[in-house]
Amino acid sequence: MSARTDVLMTYDRRQRKPSFLALTGGLLAATAIGLSAYAAHGVADGHQQSSLQTASLYAFGHGIALATLAPGTTRTLGRLALYLLLLGTLLFCGSLALGVLAGVSTRMAPAGGITLMLGWVVWALDAVRR
Repeated sequence: MSARTDVLMTYDRRQRKPSFLALTGGLLAATAIGLSAYAAHGVADGHQQSSLQTASLYAFGHGIALATLAPGTTRTLGRLALYLLLLGTLLFCGSLALGVLAGVSTRMAPAGGITLMLGWVVWALDAVRR
């Protein structure tokens, strides 16, 4: 490697900052895999399996979105959108999963779904404003 390439690679690596949103995205995706496996192998009731699979699908997809989008997002509106996605994912998926695993009411799922939709709309608005 040339000295110039080495300097550029070092500079790039040092400019990256830890990202709470990317961290939580990775943890959501990892949790989703475990939740999906549990739904497939540890739950006999079809409705409960479906609820856990839905929760794991949304958690995985939004976890990947957060892990991918967060490190490059510097604008306030974009960051707000990602935090809305995180909150919506926790409310929606958490409500479904806790409904099955702990018998807790799933009444927060609709609020989570609306928050997810709002997060994506805010993300789209930020993309238009760039």
